[in-house]
Amino acid sequence: MPMLQPPMNHKILQIAYIVNDVEAAAEKWIKTFGVGPFFILDRPDVGNPHYRGKPQKVEFSAGLAQAGDVHIELIEQHCDSPSCYRDIVPKGEEGYHHVAVIVENYEKEVARYEEMGFPVASSGEFGPLKFCYIDTSPVMQGMVEVLEDLPFIHNYFGRVREAAENWDGSRPIRDANELAE
Repeated sequence: MPMLQPPMNHKILQIAYIVNDVEAAAEKWIKTFGVGPFFILDRPDVGNPHYRGKPQKVEFSAGLAQAGDVHIELIEQHCDSPSCYRDIVPKGEEGYHHVAVIVENYEKEVARYEEMGFPVASSGEFGPLKFCYIDTSPVMQGMVEVLEDLPFIHNYFGRVREAAENWDGSRPIRDANELAE
């Protein structure tokens, strides 16, 4: 078992699940918890994608919403490529995948996890933002997504939060391109 280190006091801001159909799953969250609206990010172009240290593209879509202080992400993998998503939740199944944190020093935080014996399962870039999934599943039953602390991600998540706070129930499923406007 990896050696634990002192806490970094990171705020977990997101919880993510693997689903078979992102829009159907978003509808379930809306009907069950009243969470919404969900923004669907359809097959985003991830820059410099890697899986277990090797270049690897994965075709996926994500549904994004805010539930109070927690950002919800629903992920649907469309292809059969090996991925950090399939590492945790096999094809055809649904379940918990990761929590996410925003960190001030991305490289230092990734190195901290690696020093504890947790490898980088997947990494890439979303716009100007570097991100990776650290495989903490041996002790946490899922991964942690490490997000670089840039205004871009705060603004992106802020727009999701603002939409949730002002949501009147209309247009429960929206295109994530609206977040860039």
